[in-house]
Amino acid sequence: MTAIQTAPNEVRRFIVENQPVRGYWVDLESAWQDLRAHQDYPPEVRDLLGEAVSASVLLAATLKFEGTLTLQLEGQGEVRLLVAQCTHDFRVRAVARLHDGDADADADDKSDVDGARNDVGLSGEERGSAGQRRGSSGEARGAFLDLGTAAAGSDPFAGISKAEKAATAQTFRRLVGEHGRVLVTIEAAERDMRYQGIVPLAGDSLSECLEEYFASSEQLPTRVRLAANGQRTVGLLVQKLPERNGDEAERDSAAAAAWLAAERGIESVQPAELVGGSLQNVLANRFGQQDVRVFKGAPVQFACRCSEARVAGVLKTLGAEEVRDVLREQGAVEVTCEFCQRPYRFDAFAVEQLFAPDPAPRGSLH
Repeated sequence: MTAIQTAPNEVRRFIVENQPVRGYWVDLESAWQDLRAHQDYPPEVRDLLGEAVSASVLLAATLKFEGTLTLQLEGQGEVRLLVAQCTHDFRVRAVARLHDGDADADADDKSDVDGARNDVGLSGEERGSAGQRRGSSGEARGAFLDLGTAAAGSDPFAGISKAEKAATAQTFRRLVGEHGRVLVTIEAAERDMRYQGIVPLAGDSLSECLEEYFASSEQLPTRVRLAANGQRTVGLLVQKLPERNGDEAERDSAAAAAWLAAERGIESVQPAELVGGSLQNVLANRFGQQDVRVFKGAPVQFACRCSEARVAGVLKTLGAEEVRDVLREQGAVEVTCEFCQRPYRFDAFAVEQLFAPDPAPRGSLH
């Protein structure tokens, strides 16, 4: 059996050998922790945000594009807005907004998100590195895995109990409410195109909502499993691809059997198995009856677009008089990024530096 040399903070593709079934696995640790370095959420909200981050990476991994994918959840429960973004080269950021009794806050938050979404575009230099991720010969070939069979006497498809499912559904509904929607927005920079798919929050988990998105928007049978905690967020997606000739696989065909086995395997994956296990173990335990090929992973990192220079630019647009008024009232000017909650502080010296006149060019005449 070939061992899978996995590392945290990466997304990996795998296929069922010679069958139209593919999958993706994302495992984030330090990237997930870095994303939340300046954020403080209740544990259940934190975990839902982590699931959304993994989901955004999985969604981006299924596409060939240059730009940004935004996964947005709008709810009426404790969480009114949740946004996770992933670029084509797997740079992620995310934010959640909770209900606080402010009737006008929903519109304000959506406006903030739209502005942030437009700010995520990559420079030409950053886009140029993306081709290195998808085109390597090592990825094209992959590593073949003989996963073997499950241990004698074990039940490889023992799923989540009804009580656990009910508890998970109850928590999800409390967080998002009974009515809401999931939006997936894809902004392709190379063609200046924008696509958006919208599905209702009809499932009992974010995974089920995304499965509905794929069914309605992509017309591809897809199964998703997500799990997160304070240390790690992990996602698993399997997808049935069209036959080469475009026809549906016959019920008794090898392709149909491969998809049925993959579907059965992922449906039995438990959240604790995701955040506490590895791709090797999940594939061995849940896909052990199939020949699987795993490809080279691509790194995932947290990257917010905020910076001290950007904040300084915003302050300059406000004007010296307004910024100095804030400085006199508060002793310093503090600005917090809407997405990552990183604080930026400008004291009196920094403010004066912002509005200092540009030095005269050397050699100029006066």
